[in-house]
Amino acid sequence: MSLANVLLVDDEVSFVETFSERLVMRNLDITKAFSGEEALQTLENKNDIEVVVLDVKMPGMDGIETLTEIKKKYPLVEVIMLSGHADVESAIDGMKQGAFDYLMKPSDIDQIVAKVTDAAAKKRSHEEKIIQARIKEITSRRT
Repeated sequence: MSLANVLLVDDEVSFVETFSERLVMRNLDITKAFSGEEALQTLENKNDIEVVVLDVKMPGMDGIETLTEIKKKYPLVEVIMLSGHADVESAIDGMKQGAFDYLMKPSDIDQIVAKVTDAAAKKRSHEEKIIQARIKEITSRRT
């Protein structure tokens, strides 16, 4: 079993290809998307994504817009923003909008793996709490 199911979103195809190979070697299951729109479509079709690693600067639907839509439709999915030096303000805005964290490009691979692992653990914890609350609700109806 992989450490996490990750959606890597960036409009730079070479970055996505290279980075996904490095993440797969570290036991992460990677799905790729090259735009915000494609990321949302992927999330709609693939319900096992736990963490989205999302570039802030993309043509069309940028990272902040994509983050907003992800959090609206898939509130338990954790999002890590990837930001260039000029995009720090946008990344901070992303944190305000519910991003798990942000990392500067270029990022250390071990740091990204650690953040992704933490984000996946947070999502799993929230899912477990929801399940436990539902079980408690169901069992309390029977008494």
